[in-house]
Amino acid sequence: MNLNNKVIIVTGAAGGMGRAIVSQLLEQGAYVVGIDLSEKLLNQTKHPNYTVQAGNVLDETRIAEIFSQTFEKYGKIDGLVNALGIAQSATPIEEVSIEQWQKIMDINVKSLFITSKEAVRYMKSKNPGSIVTIGSISAVRPRPGLQAYVASKGAAESFSRALAIELAPYAIRVNTINPGPSDTNMLGQFTASGADVEATKKEIFIDSIPLGKLIEPEDIANAVSYLISDQSKMVTGATLNVDGGRGL
Repeated sequence: MNLNNKVIIVTGAAGGMGRAIVSQLLEQGAYVVGIDLSEKLLNQTKHPNYTVQAGNVLDETRIAEIFSQTFEKYGKIDGLVNALGIAQSATPIEEVSIEQWQKIMDINVKSLFITSKEAVRYMKSKNPGSIVTIGSISAVRPRPGLQAYVASKGAAESFSRALAIELAPYAIRVNTINPGPSDTNMLGQFTASGADVEATKKEIFIDSIPLGKLIEPEDIANAVSYLISDQSKMVTGATLNVDGGRGL
């Protein structure tokens, strides 16, 4: 992919998947602005075209400030990658509190509204643009005990499709990537409290993937690079399953 001189903002940039996405976008010539809570973790990635911005994606004022600063610095914003998300420990619904449900919905859905709203402000005047959101194959093939997480990822996909039709007249494309079980620290967070994480990875996650292995962060980065690039200029409102066949 050729992403020379494209300006791309990535949320969740300090996570395992986020770091892989940032690294690949930088390798392909983009200017990248990484957003996450921890500036220390963000700074683990070093590159002259990489700017780190510590901030809470639920803080509308801070997010507006980051997008404004990015636009002032580069004169445009070409892409937004919503890679931030949190997991849910497998829990029966009667044991899930309203507070737990709301936290998952806020971070996995409300944040998309906040970041996409800011991105569109700048993309409309400098179109075309591309927004990519990391969803989850669980929205297609749910697992027991993950009802809040599955609902949040289903909402993320629907939100992306709604934006795709709304923003098409402005040449702003909006797409979703649904990863299958991925080899990141987040995977262990889906296991039930007290469960053997490594055993669960094998017995539940790996064995559920027809291609027989966990998805690597680089697999998701490859898909992001395609959807954020001009090579996908006629792709919008789509959901790309990068799941090793888990959704079949």
